[in-house]
Amino acid sequence: MDKNNSFLAEEKITTLMRKYAVPCIISLLVGALYNIVDQIFIANASYLGSYGNAANTVVFPLTVIALAIAVMIGDGCCAFVSISLGKDKPKDAKRSVGNSIAAVVICSLVLSALYLIFRDGIIAMFGGTVNAETFRHSKEYFFYITLGIPFYMFGQALNPIIRADGSPKFAMISTLAGALVNIVLDPVFIFVFKWGMMGAAAATVIGQAVTALLAIWYIFNMKTVKPSLSDLKFHGAVLKRTFILGLTSFLSQISLVAAMAAINNMIRKYGALDPIFSQEQFAQIPMAVVGIVMKFFQIVISIVVGMAAGCIPVVGYNMGAGHNDRVRELFRKLLLCEAAVGALALVIVEIFPKALIGIFGAANESVYYTEFALRSFRIYLCMMIFACVNKACFIFLQAMGKALESTALSMVREIVFGVGFAVLLPVWFGLDGVLYSMPVSDLLTFMAALVLIIKTNKELCS
Repeated sequence: MDKNNSFLAEEKITTLMRKYAVPCIISLLVGALYNIVDQIFIANASYLGSYGNAANTVVFPLTVIALAIAVMIGDGCCAFVSISLGKDKPKDAKRSVGNSIAAVVICSLVLSALYLIFRDGIIAMFGGTVNAETFRHSKEYFFYITLGIPFYMFGQALNPIIRADGSPKFAMISTLAGALVNIVLDPVFIFVFKWGMMGAAAATVIGQAVTALLAIWYIFNMKTVKPSLSDLKFHGAVLKRTFILGLTSFLSQISLVAAMAAINNMIRKYGALDPIFSQEQFAQIPMAVVGIVMKFFQIVISIVVGMAAGCIPVVGYNMGAGHNDRVRELFRKLLLCEAAVGALALVIVEIFPKALIGIFGAANESVYYTEFALRSFRIYLCMMIFACVNKACFIFLQAMGKALESTALSMVREIVFGVGFAVLLPVWFGLDGVLYSMPVSDLLTFMAALVLIIKTNKELCS
C-alpha cells in the first residue's frame, strides 16, 4: 500500500471529510464565482442590465460543455489514481495523469475551434435570438469567453488531479487566485473602461489563465504521482478506464446543458405568448431571471458537489483497500451533510428572495422583473433538499466504481425528467411550467435515488 496516502485508510472519517471536502468546496465555489461575478457586475451596469444578464445566461451553457469535458477527464483521473494507489499500482496512476493532461489540451483546442466556427448557430440554439440587443451582447461575450476555453478546461481538469495527489489546499489556492483576479478586474473593465461584455469576458479569461499557469507549475512538482514525458503517450486501457470513471461527471454536466437549452427555448417560446414579456422591451426578462436563479443554485450545488467530490480520493482508496465499513460510514455522513445544506438553502430562497435579486441589479429593472424573479426563486428551487441528496448520490456511486448506476440516475434526472418536463409542463402552465420542471424532476429523481441508496448501504454492510 502506498505510504504517502495510507492515512486515507487510518484517519477518522470526519477528519478526512473536513480535510478533503472543505478545500474542494472552496475550489468549486470560487470556480462558480467566475460566471456569477460577471453576472453581478453586468446586472449592476446600467448600460448592460437585463440585456447583458440574458446574454450571460445564453453563453453559460457553452462554458458548461467545456466544464463537462474537463471534469470527465479530471474526475475520472482522480478516481483512477485513488483506486490505483489503494491497490499499490503507482505506474497506472502516473499513466492516467499523463494521458489526462494530453487529452484535456487536445479537447480544449478542438472545442474552441468549433465554437468560433459555429458561433451564431450555437447562440441561437440557446435562446440568444430573443431580441436584437440580447443577440448582440451574446455574440460579444461568447467570442472572448471562447478564447479562454483552453485555460478554463486545463485548470478545471487539473484541480481534481491535484487533490488526488494529496494537495487539496493547492487545488483550492490555484482556483482562488484566478477568481480573485477576475473579481478585481471585472469592475475595472466594466465600470471604469466601459468595455461592456468584452470587459466581463476579458476579466474571466485572465483569471482562468492564472489558475491554469499554477496548475502547470504543480505538474512539475507533484508529490505522490510524478508522471514523465512517456506517460503523455496515450495508453488505451488506462485512458478508457479514466474516461469511464469520469463519465458520470461528464453526463451530469452535459445533460444539464440539454436541460438549459430546453429551458431557454421554452422561455423564449412561451415568453412570446405572455401579455407582458411578449413586448420587445421586456422580452429578455424571463431569460435573465432564470439565469440568476440558476446561478444561486450553482452556488448551492458547488457546495454539495464539493463535499462529495472532495471525498472521491477517500472513497476510492478505501474501496481499493477493501475497507467497506469506512466507505459506508462516509456515505451516511455525507448524505446527512448534503441534506442539511439543501435545507439551509431552501430557507434562504423562500424567506429572502428579494435580497437575492437585489444583488443582481433588480433596482435598475421594472416591477415585472422583480415579480417574476420572486416567483422563480420560490417555485424553481422548492425541492432543493432532494436536489442536493441526488447530486451527492451520483458522485458517491461514481467514486465507488459504480459508473453504470451513477450514469443512469444522472441521465434520468437531466434528460428524461429535466428536458422532458421543461418541454411538457409549459404546454399547460405557460412560463410557470418552466419553473415547475425543476422541483418535479428533483422529487421523482429522489425516489429512484432512495432505492440505490438503500441497496448500496446493504452491499457495504455485507
